[in-house]
Amino acid sequence: MQRNDWTRQEIEALYQQPFMDLLFEAQRLHRQNFKKNTIQVSTLLSIKTGKCPEDCKYCSQSARYDSKLEAEKRIAVEKVIREAIEAKESGSSRFCMGAAWRNPHERDMPYVLEMVREVKALGMETCMTLGMLNASQAERLKDAGLDYYNHNLDTSREYYSNIISTRTFDDRLDTLDHVRNAGLKVCSGGIVGLGESQQDRIGLLYELATLPVHPESVPINMLVPIEGTPLANVEKLDVIEWIRTIATARILMPTSYIRLSAGRESLSDSDQALAFMAGANSIFSGEKLLTTPNAGQGKDQALFAKLGLEAEKPKVSVRETAVDAMAG
Repeated sequence: MQRNDWTRQEIEALYQQPFMDLLFEAQRLHRQNFKKNTIQVSTLLSIKTGKCPEDCKYCSQSARYDSKLEAEKRIAVEKVIREAIEAKESGSSRFCMGAAWRNPHERDMPYVLEMVREVKALGMETCMTLGMLNASQAERLKDAGLDYYNHNLDTSREYYSNIISTRTFDDRLDTLDHVRNAGLKVCSGGIVGLGESQQDRIGLLYELATLPVHPESVPINMLVPIEGTPLANVEKLDVIEWIRTIATARILMPTSYIRLSAGRESLSDSDQALAFMAGANSIFSGEKLLTTPNAGQGKDQALFAKLGLEAEKPKVSVRETAVDAMAG
C-alpha cells in the first residue's frame, strides 16, 4: 500500500533505525514491487550546455561561476538520435536529454518536440530536463511522446535558499504539477552532500513522499564538488548517510524507481552493492552525466557481472516491430 500522508516524525524514525534493519526492510519492499537483481539503465545527454542564468551553487553550468566549463549551443537532432541508438545498443532502456535553461523558450519547442518523437520511435523511454515548464509546454511534450520529465527538488524546503535563489521551492512544485496534470511521469529527487543536515535529508524525502502521486523515478544524487562553484570545498558526506537516504526513499515510495545518479563514479563496488541492497534499481550509465564524470559502460558491465545483476530490457522499437510484421 502506497502512502502519501507520511509525517516527518515517521520518516525520521525510519531513517534513524539500525542500519541493517533499514536495509532489510527496504530490500523486502523492493522485492515485493520489482523483479529482483534487475536494474533499469538510463543514458543522459546534454543537448545544450552551459551559460545557465540560474545560481544553483553545485552546478558548473551556471553563468555566474567560473567553473572553466566550455559552453556549447544546442546540438543537432541527428546527433542526438545517433547517441540514442548507441545507448540502446549498450543496454539503456531510457534516454534522457537535458538543457541548461531556466525554462525552454517557445523558439526551442519545435526542436525538443522533434527530438522526443525521434527517440520515442526507437522504442526507448524518453525523458527530458529543461528547467521550469508551463502547462502548455508540458502538454505538448506529452503529445510528442515524452514519458518522463525530470525536475529535482534538490533539498529540503528549509535548506533550499542556501543553495538556490533564482527560483523558489514552490516554483519547482508548480512545474511538477504541470507535468503531472499533462499526464507525464515524474522524475524528481535531490542531491545529498550539499552541506545539509540529516534533518534536511529527511525533509527532502518528506516533500517527495507526500506529493499527491509519488514520482515514478527518484534520483538520489551525491554531490560532485566542482572547482569554481560555491560548493567546491564542501565536506564530503559519509556514504552510509547516502545509503540511508536511498533505503528510506525505497520504503516511503515502494513502487518508484530509485536511481543512483551523480557521484557514483567515486564509489567502490561495495558501496554500490549496498545501495542496490537498499533498494536502488536504476542507474545512469555512460562516461558523463551532463558535465560531470560517471562510471563508464565497461565498469558497469563488470559490476553487474560481479553482483549477478542484469539490465532491464529495452522496449522493442516501433520500427523493428513494423519490419518484423512485414517479414512475417
